Amino acid sequence: MKDHVLMPYLVIALGGALGANVRYIVNLLAGRWLGATFPYGTLGINITGSLVLGFFLTLATERLEIDPLWRLFFATGFLGAYTTFSAYTYESLLLLREGAYVPALAYLVGSVLGGLGGAALGIAAARSW
Repeated sequence: MKDHVLMPYLVIALGGALGANVRYIVNLLAGRWLGATFPYGTLGINITGSLVLGFFLTLATERLEIDPLWRLFFATGFLGAYTTFSAYTYESLLLLREGAYVPALAYLVGSVLGGLGGAALGIAAARSW
């Protein structure tokens, strides 16, 4: 069944469903424990997601022989739904490690400013609807 054409999609979907629910639970708990005056949950999710993605992908690509379906399940599915910030930070570090400083800076700054701009445009569009 491993070679079935739908398997990668099913594995990603399962990981994504779990990651999205864990994200929801972490945000709920952070709000209860720390309050809602600051996005503690999202900050914690971004940091822990980055840490776990860096750890997992290093093991998966440099240390262990892991079935590619596990990478899809955990990195793309679970952590992709838990936080996309983890992919952003990991890819930024890869660019920096490769010495691609200009593309890394463009990606880092472009993601932050583009994300802020996109959010502002989305807010403006929704408010003018």
